Amino acid sequence: MARSLGEIVARFGGELKGDGAQEVCGLATLETAGAQQLSFLANPKYRVQLGSTKAGAVILSAEMAEFCPVTAIVTPQPYLYFARLSQWLSSVPAQARGAHASAVVESPVPLSVSIGAHCRVGSDVEIGEDSVLYPGVTVYPGCRIGRRAIIHAGAVIGSDGFGFAKDGETWVKIAQIGRVIIGDDVEIGANTTIDRGALEDTVIEDGVKLDNQIQIGHNVRIGKNTALAGCVGIAGSAKVGAGCTAGGGAIILGHLTLADNVHVSAGTLVTKSITVPGSYTGTVPFMPHEGWQKNFARLRHLDAMADKIRALEKRLAELEKKA
Repeated sequence: MARSLGEIVARFGGELKGDGAQEVCGLATLETAGAQQLSFLANPKYRVQLGSTKAGAVILSAEMAEFCPVTAIVTPQPYLYFARLSQWLSSVPAQARGAHASAVVESPVPLSVSIGAHCRVGSDVEIGEDSVLYPGVTVYPGCRIGRRAIIHAGAVIGSDGFGFAKDGETWVKIAQIGRVIIGDDVEIGANTTIDRGALEDTVIEDGVKLDNQIQIGHNVRIGKNTALAGCVGIAGSAKVGAGCTAGGGAIILGHLTLADNVHVSAGTLVTKSITVPGSYTGTVPFMPHEGWQKNFARLRHLDAMADKIRALEKRLAELEKKA
């Protein structure tokens, strides 16, 4: 459905630089957008694409507005503006309320909940209003899911945590008797697994966003509005604070604590607790992001530095002989 730029600004705010009657009917990148589409510029490094864009209009900041050759919607947070607009313009059909005929649901759920094909919801499960379970989701008995949750295909909520005691050459299973408690407005990606607690509950607080193929171990607690990218792994009994982020493939070892507003870069291995907010990068050992950048810059010059050191040592030895 085509929308006028004036209608968009009236709904979402921002300053329009151009014709409010101009209409757009979709969203696209700066490189691919056509005259009937709206694009955005959030990262200044893509400014070079702005000069040649064919978009009908671009959402951008005041700092970038002077470089825009087409109609602009100026806002302090272009990416946030784009996110809200994308929901409004989305053509993805809403999920039907109720449970699909192939779903197996052993607990009463509100009429507003959508449960997709081949889902399995165990006994004594609670699911909040307006939540959506896409096809193939499994929720083990006793788990709690808040309101407006979105759980994508193949996710498993409440499977047993990895708990075993060694008995000689064999392993003895530790019964996992806790639950998974999920707050309101949580989104869980496809094929993500969240283990139930061993004794205490595994807790995912309000507003958490989990990408695809994430592993959350037993007794983990993730604070409000934390966002984790694909393939992150969090081992048992770790506690992640509120407002944290972790890039794809990051690993957080068990029984560690991350303070609020800690940001872990992709591929980083966290081997000890982090008590100071900030960005952290690296493998062994990880360190504050700025320090890692400086050390890595020096790492690229190690061969040249070694040659210089050998030359200096040789000259020093020669001077010592002369002395």
